[in-house]
Amino acid sequence: MAARLKEKYQQEIKSALQKELGLENSMSVPRLEKIVLNMGLGEATQNSKMLDPLIADLAAIAGQKPVATKAKKSIAAFKVREGMSIGAMVTLRGDTMYEFLDRLIAVALPRVRDFRGVSSKSFDGRGNYTLGVRDQLIFPEIDYSKVEKLKGMNITIVTTAQDDNSARELLKQFGMPFRQGA
Repeated sequence: MAARLKEKYQQEIKSALQKELGLENSMSVPRLEKIVLNMGLGEATQNSKMLDPLIADLAAIAGQKPVATKAKKSIAAFKVREGMSIGAMVTLRGDTMYEFLDRLIAVALPRVRDFRGVSSKSFDGRGNYTLGVRDQLIFPEIDYSKVEKLKGMNITIVTTAQDDNSARELLKQFGMPFRQGA
């Protein structure tokens, strides 16, 4: 069974976006390429065992095994050496990506305390959107009792859109709750 948002994109969103953006070729309609979840943990420099629960949480949220990210260069002030594990990331594509986006929009974001919508200014100029989440407890897959430390994460949604307005329109069609007046 295909993901709900993937079917919605194929049947409704693609044609609506083509009309709205005035595109003649249906292949030039913006679409989702991938979603990257990234968790950094600065305290992993002192204690490498702190990375294990982080990787387990990220695996539960994403539904696939994350990769440990390593420091590219040594920084003495932060007590970081080159090659040291300092975080974890996972890249979602295909049906897994659509299912994660569905859970993010329908379940996780409404669970954020004092939620008024996500910023519409977090685009990078090339049609990609990055969203920062303060703690991992907004995802229902995480068990409250097993969490020792709250960890934030960055969620980057990579689209094939050429500019920010096309990407914003694509995410609005998917139901991303952008903040009003911002």
